[in-house]
Amino acid sequence: MRARDLVSDFPTISLDAPAADAARIVADRHLLALIVVDAGGSPVGVLPATAVLRLAVPRYCLDDPALARVVDEAHADAFLRSLSGRTVRDCMPDDPRELPVTDPDATVLEVAALMARTSSPLVAVMDDGRLLGAVLLTRLLGRVLSS
Repeated sequence: MRARDLVSDFPTISLDAPAADAARIVADRHLLALIVVDAGGSPVGVLPATAVLRLAVPRYCLDDPALARVVDEAHADAFLRSLSGRTVRDCMPDDPRELPVTDPDATVLEVAALMARTSSPLVAVMDDGRLLGAVLLTRLLGRVLSS
């Protein structure tokens, strides 16, 4: 089995897109991450959904989780509003990890090793500089386990 056998169409988002759009795509499509692309459509990173949350959750709640309990429910439910005016670029880590990209001929073990090494639930598949889609961890595991 090769990456081309596991690749599926996958949404991308640009670095300058609103962070709220990233949250909306993740929620609507039930995703764990998005592929972030530059102006030319080439992948530049993977945006884990948790990175969007990290930007939205108040800093004091990240520093001391007990403080999250003292925020009243009405304000707690509205924490995603803090994404207003923020971009995907703001969500990206300062020290990006290896970009998980492979070619369509990569074996399933090569893709799995790349996912494990980069701690990414997806790997972008590129062919001649064109993004074909992504291999998702869930699809990879499902196909391997059914073999």
